[in-house]
Amino acid sequence: MEGHIFNLPNFLSLLRILLIPWFIYYYHAGQLTIAIILMIIAVLSDWFDGQAARWTNEVSEMGKILDPLADKLCLASAALYFLWIGKLPLWFVLFAILRDMLIFSGAAYIRYRHKVLTTSLWPGKWAVGFVSIMFITMVWPHPIFERYPIQEFFMYLSVLMLSYSFAEYCVRFYRIRKGEPETGTS
Repeated sequence: MEGHIFNLPNFLSLLRILLIPWFIYYYHAGQLTIAIILMIIAVLSDWFDGQAARWTNEVSEMGKILDPLADKLCLASAALYFLWIGKLPLWFVLFAILRDMLIFSGAAYIRYRHKVLTTSLWPGKWAVGFVSIMFITMVWPHPIFERYPIQEFFMYLSVLMLSYSFAEYCVRFYRIRKGEPETGTS
């Protein structure tokens, strides 16, 4: 793998994974302030790891795998937890996790068969952003989040972006399988 394995961007992706059980623990224990802080750190580290990789010229093969893996683990863990406590519907959790499993499997197949390491697409990054906002509205006990259906709005907006980004990934994987060059959509 090219690039350094141990660098700031990869550390931030790993930190995001390590924050998952702590967020769930503190949220479940009713310590919402700590849970919100951990969630915001995770969201900011998701944005900052990619920026840091470009700023420091530390884009690595490991980071191209670790960052989307961290996104998928965070989304799946939080979604399953919120399903368990009754804050998310089963259909959304199944949809989001199945989508991520299919994309990750497709990327692994493309990597193995075609020796191409795919990167995240912008629609996928937007989808993760909308899911993150939805999770924040679920965790933060602000009266506006209780008065208006903001969580539901971001859940359905997430479904739209998750669906659109899934279609974009399918097109990308199809083109790579056919030997077509990648377009500049990432």
